[in-house]
Amino acid sequence: MSVLENFDSWKQFLSNRLDQAKSQGMSQDTISNVAYEIGDYLAKSVDAKNDEQAMLRELWNAASKDEQQAIASAMVKLVQQ
Repeated sequence: MSVLENFDSWKQFLSNRLDQAKSQGMSQDTISNVAYEIGDYLAKSVDAKNDEQAMLRELWNAASKDEQQAIASAMVKLVQQ
């Protein structure tokens, strides 16, 4: 099963990658920028596998670049909890 199949698995995957990035010294600004790039790629190139991903894609596509950066930052905060 892909981490994209289940939203909780996706959040756990992101949390693990975030911990890894921090342990390797990546700054919060760099993490936020990478989160934005990943969000943009997913919205443009990957089919939503569940309702949560479909909703995030709709929000992403409706948002301005600044709002997309806020969505990416919120996802980072979500998985930090």
